[in-house]
Amino acid sequence: MMTNAMALAGVVVREMYRRKDFYVLLILTVIITLAMGSVNFFNDDKIVRYLKELCLLLIWISTLVMAISMAARQLPMERESRTIFPLLAKPISRGEVILGKFLGCWFACGLALLVFYVFFSVLTGVREHDLPVLSYFQAIWLHWMMLGIVTAMVILGSLIFAAPSSNATISFVVSAGILLLGRHLNKVALQMSEPSSTILYTIYYNIPHLEIFDVRDLIVHNQPPIEWGWWALATPYAAVYIAIFLFAACWIFKRKSLSA
Repeated sequence: MMTNAMALAGVVVREMYRRKDFYVLLILTVIITLAMGSVNFFNDDKIVRYLKELCLLLIWISTLVMAISMAARQLPMERESRTIFPLLAKPISRGEVILGKFLGCWFACGLALLVFYVFFSVLTGVREHDLPVLSYFQAIWLHWMMLGIVTAMVILGSLIFAAPSSNATISFVVSAGILLLGRHLNKVALQMSEPSSTILYTIYYNIPHLEIFDVRDLIVHNQPPIEWGWWALATPYAAVYIAIFLFAACWIFKRKSLSA
């Protein structure tokens, strides 16, 4: 199973790097960051913190857009071009197609993350003359785990929503909403009456809390690496949600008519 899935994943990775999406996002991130970095507000040495915050924000937005747009078009593109039929005619199951598409998108996001963070490391290293390798490693890994959850969610969405554009829009809104508001839902639920309070609590305890993977503030303010035990727990947490989304996608895909 893994052999077929990895072969399909390799095709997805090569396809992503033939497209212009990644290069456009990288160039925009570099240009905006360097433009802001060339401005020295009142000769303030702490401007590097604002520069780091801006660069990390652009990296998060760029990789989130890339992961969602790439995953959203995988299965619909196969159906529209009708390449899904010869693909499934080979000794490959629908479950392997889902797994291969997910791994391809996820690995491509990981490679893109490395490029983005290399630029970030060079930029901050020149400014601060320091390179906190362990902190950056933790940040990259957590970021990649978060993108794995989002990618699996979008793959599932591509089997539910009619068009890639609607899937991508809804996925981006949901992901951004969780990142910005997810940690506050339980506090909001305290102020609400029943049954709204119970509904909101249910949502709070069931959604994947993407915000726990966001350690940008620690890097911006040069904090020490987070405790390795807590860092390690994030991986099985992400794996559970990835598995849930992929199992749901496999279940739907196996029952879905491809000719519709």
